[in-house]
Amino acid sequence: MRKRTKPRLTLTFIFISIIAFLFQPLSFFKYLAFVPAYAFSRPWSFVTSIFLHANFAHLFFNMFALFVFGSYLESRIKKIDFLLLFFLSGISGNFAYLFTDINSSIPAVGASGAIYGILGALAIIYPALIVWVGYIPMPIIFAVVFWIILNFVGLFIPSNIAYQAHLAGIFVGIFYGHKIKKKGTYFKYY
Repeated sequence: MRKRTKPRLTLTFIFISIIAFLFQPLSFFKYLAFVPAYAFSRPWSFVTSIFLHANFAHLFFNMFALFVFGSYLESRIKKIDFLLLFFLSGISGNFAYLFTDINSSIPAVGASGAIYGILGALAIIYPALIVWVGYIPMPIIFAVVFWIILNFVGLFIPSNIAYQAHLAGIFVGIFYGHKIKKKGTYFKYY
């Protein structure tokens, strides 16, 4: 049985996101957002865009979800696994946006792909974990299926939300969750 650890990475990611949000009005921050048309001339944006957010509500809800789900998962798996899961999910979300709209000049920002990765991993490692979707409590495995369906439908509805990034993140999380579960390197009790 593994010993639970403190969620230092989760809190660090939240801190970085808040600091980045405070400095986003500075003109150079536009070079840190992920823009498919400039992806290969600005390769750092695959990572830096994860810590930027469109507005306060976007920041607040992403950081709330990261705190709740990230803290729970990080304290139950190896730090390196949490770190890899977070960045692989977030970067995969940007690649999904790139592959679905390669010439787009519309910037994408936010930690949603990484957070969806955490949700996907939680659904595999702790499928019976109860979460609230609105006012309805349900096992996270069902919530993740619901969120996959919701994001898939969202792909066909014009909006400013990168649903493909969410889907890529959640599928990377599911894959990585299987890897963690197979290795048995997680805290086995709630």
